[in-house]
This record gives sequence, structure tokens and C-alpha cells, in this order.
Amino acid sequence: MKGFLIAGNWKMNRGGKDGALLARDIKMGTYSIKDGIEIMIAPPFTAIPSVSEILNGSKVKLGAQNMYFEDKGAYTGEISPQFLLDFGVEFIILGHSERRQYFCEKDEDVRKKVKKALEVGLKPIICVGETLEQRDSGEAKNIVVKQVRSIVEGMEEVEKLTFAYEPIWAIGTGRVASPEQADEMHRVIRNIIGDKGDDVRILYGGSVKPNNAESLLKMDNIDGALIGGASLKTEDFINIIKIAEKML
Repeated sequence: MKGFLIAGNWKMNRGGKDGALLARDIKMGTYSIKDGIEIMIAPPFTAIPSVSEILNGSKVKLGAQNMYFEDKGAYTGEISPQFLLDFGVEFIILGHSERRQYFCEKDEDVRKKVKKALEVGLKPIICVGETLEQRDSGEAKNIVVKQVRSIVEGMEEVEKLTFAYEPIWAIGTGRVASPEQADEMHRVIRNIIGDKGDDVRILYGGSVKPNNAESLLKMDNIDGALIGGASLKTEDFINIIKIAEKML
């Protein structure tokens, strides 16, 4: 297994000067963190230039929340991976449930973006997960299996992927999958990946906070967290990182 990755997804928050201030505070709070913990924050596109400058030389790596699968062209409103690389972005979040729900992204769209990310050297974090209705109907595993297979089948360099299991019913709701529920689905994902499953990092996302991080991160198949709301609060985010550090 690889070491923990603690990743913050700011979503459509902190896109201006307040984003730069938050990045500065997180940078200062992570100076003493041990090696073996990877830390990433993904601000809105408008904050990437200033956040990139602030994070330069720190332990905190820069991510982005989305990208298109072409380098350039007549794609109004989209972001080229090359634009992200210009500012030192290393990680890219793809297939988040909010992209799938509100912007109608399909598995094939996510696959194209993943292939492009690998081609240009970005590290994709691919989000998968089920709705409450799908879980209650017993379809949760089938949904996640379909999403993961749509990415890994025929995909080269599978070991360079990171998956994030985010049960949609736990995102921003205050609800969270039990550690056992999360670990079970992470194990399903690892088994789908096959021979390289142990090389792929699988994060848990969905209302991760300091008061539940330890119980989740101690599970065998959970390699880190993709954090939404708590990543907007310096103290909460740093506390989660420190919890992961103690478990090394």
C-alpha cells in the first residue's frame, strides 16, 4: 500500500483572495508533518494561480476539480489540462458525483478525461459512488463496479490511478458510511482492479471530519480521504492530516 493521501476539494468556494489566505494557513500548518502523508488541495480555477505561488516548495500539492479531454479548441467554458500544468497542478479530481449529477457527465466522459490526464502527466482521482436509493435497493455494489470497470478495463498504467469512494448520500449531508461499509466497498473496488489493486490508492469521501477520520483511516482498504467541507476550515483539515500521521 501507498501512504495516506489527504485531499481537500474546495468545490465552488474560496475562489479569490480568501482562497490564497486559506492555502497560506494550510501550508503553515503542515510544515512539521512527517513524510509518508501526501497532502493536496483543489481550489476553484480562479484561485489556482495565487494558490500555486503560495504552495511552491511546501508539502502541500496542488490539484484541480475538473478538466476537459482536449488540449485546446472551440470548447467554450472548458479548461485544458495544459492550462493546469502551467500552474503546477499535479492532481485532478474527475467524475465527482456533482459533475455527474448537475452536468450530466457519463462514465465514458470520465474515462476520456482519465486517459488524457495520464497522457499529460496529471494524477487522476476518480470518484465513484451510489445514491441512497441505489443503496437501499441493493444496487450499490453493481453501480460502483460498473463505474470502476468503465475506467480500468483496457486502461494502461492502472497503478497510477487513485479512486475515491464517495457514497452520494453522505456528501455534504453530515451522514457518513460506517467504517465497515466504506471498507467493504473499498475492497470491492480493489478486487475489480485485479492484480494491480494493491498498487492503487482508494480514498474515502463523504462528510469526513476530525471526529470520524480515525475510525475510517484505520480500516485496511482505506488509503486516505477526499474532504469537502472540512477542507475549508484550516483547523479541521490539519487535524485530519495529523490523525493520519499518527497512524503511519
